[in-house]
Amino acid sequence: MSTVLIIVAVLAVLAVVVAAVFYSGAGRRRGRRGLEQRFGPEYDRALAGHDGDTKAAERELSERVERHGDLRPKPLADESRAQYVAQWAGLQEHFVDAPDRAVAEADHLLARLAHDRGFPEPTHHDEQLAALSVHHAEQVGGYRRLHRATRGQASTEELRGAMVEARALFDVLVAAHTDDTGRHHAAPAAYGRRGHSLKPKGSGA
Repeated sequence: MSTVLIIVAVLAVLAVVVAAVFYSGAGRRRGRRGLEQRFGPEYDRALAGHDGDTKAAERELSERVERHGDLRPKPLADESRAQYVAQWAGLQEHFVDAPDRAVAEADHLLARLAHDRGFPEPTHHDEQLAALSVHHAEQVGGYRRLHRATRGQASTEELRGAMVEARALFDVLVAAHTDDTGRHHAAPAAYGRRGHSLKPKGSGA
C-alpha cells in the first residue's frame, strides 16, 4: 500500500473516532439536560446525595424513570376528593393546638392519597417518594420535608413550614383530572381556598 493510501486510511479512521466521540458527548449532554428539565430540584438533590458524582446521580434518576415512568394515575372519585380536602382543612385547624400531631397525620394523609392515585404503598415510603419524584418533581420536596418533620425535635415554625410546603403536592394529587370520571370536574368548593394560614389564633397576621 502506498504512503498516500496509508495516510488517507489513517485520516478516515481518525474522522470516525472524532465523530463517535462528538456524538457520544452530545448524546450525554442531551440526556443530562433532559434529566435536569424533568427532575428540576430533584436533580440537584440526587447530585448532592452522590457527593457531586454526576454519573451516579443520573444513573439513579434514570433508574427511577425506568421503574416508574409508565405509571398512570388512578381515578379519584369526587366523594374521595371531597373527603381528602375536608381532612386536610381539619388538620390545618388542629395545627394551632397540636402541631406535632397535625404534621404526623398530614404525612399519613399524603401517603394514603398518593397510594390512592396509584403510587406505591405507604409502607414502601422510599419507593413512593421515588415514583412521586418522577411525576411531581417540583412538589415532592415538600412531602420529604413533612416526613422529616415527623422525626426528631422540630420547632413549631419548622412544622408550620413543612405543612405549607407539603400542601403543593397535596393540591396536585387531589386535583381533578380528565381521566378521573371521564370528564373534567371542578374541585370541591373547599379546594379552591387555601384554608387556614396556620397562624396562632388572634395573631391578626
